[in-house]
Amino acid sequence: MSWFESLILGLVQGLTEFLPVSSSAHLRLTAAFSGWEDPGAAFTAITQIGTELAVLIYFRKDIGRIISAWLRSLTSKEMRQDHDAQMGWLVIVGSIPIGVLGLTFKDQIEGPFRDLRITATMLIVVGIIIGVADRLAARDESGGRHRAAKQRKGLEDLNARDGLIYGMCQAMALVPGVSRSGATISGGLFMGYNREAAARYSFLLAIPAVLASGLFELKDAMESDHVSWGPTIFATVIAFATGYAVIAWFMKFISTKSFMPFVWYRIALGIVIIALVTAGVLSPHAAESAG
Repeated sequence: MSWFESLILGLVQGLTEFLPVSSSAHLRLTAAFSGWEDPGAAFTAITQIGTELAVLIYFRKDIGRIISAWLRSLTSKEMRQDHDAQMGWLVIVGSIPIGVLGLTFKDQIEGPFRDLRITATMLIVVGIIIGVADRLAARDESGGRHRAAKQRKGLEDLNARDGLIYGMCQAMALVPGVSRSGATISGGLFMGYNREAAARYSFLLAIPAVLASGLFELKDAMESDHVSWGPTIFATVIAFATGYAVIAWFMKFISTKSFMPFVWYRIALGIVIIALVTAGVLSPHAAESAG
């Protein structure tokens, strides 16, 4: 991997990790369109460490409060009723599905799941799901001629059942094209949570899963002779800086704006990929599209 490739891929990772468009799909597509080798699942996981460090810094006050309360709840029965302590447990519960499925389907994630036809299909299907969830949320928030606006749930309403459902939605993002934020946020909207609550829990829920995945891949990569460490570290730094800026923008965006621009983008991109693969312009397989 060249330094220029790592710069572009780092920017792509940082720009798309927190948007509901699938960062893994965009890394795969950027390489395919540019004629580069597929950066692979390991590169994706390691650069995601950079974007998750951006989450840790942006939400540092929330995270520090949750960890402190959770640790105290281990020895104090009274603290177990504290909302922050409960959030700590809910993040753990919500992280179980992606941990189990990630280990179970590791070979498929690094191989067959990276087929561009699967990526394109997921972009379209999940895009439609996000669109439906967004319309339901908008209907509740605005009300209508014959119904009053409906109060949606906040993070204080989160329980173990909902946390586990969030976790199942997050696990879907193991397939390129799904989008971690898109799956979890739309799952939250379907369960009746407001946009900000759905996004905030989505970001918090991603921290243990992404860091664990990145460190797991990092361990394997350190035992390999095929990793371009300089460019990979450079891409991770770029992803961190870009990701932090995107988080700040996205948290403001979701409070007042619709997800529909992302929905139409996903559907259009999926259709273009299917057309290019069908026409033979793009190979669906990473090994064949390497340049």
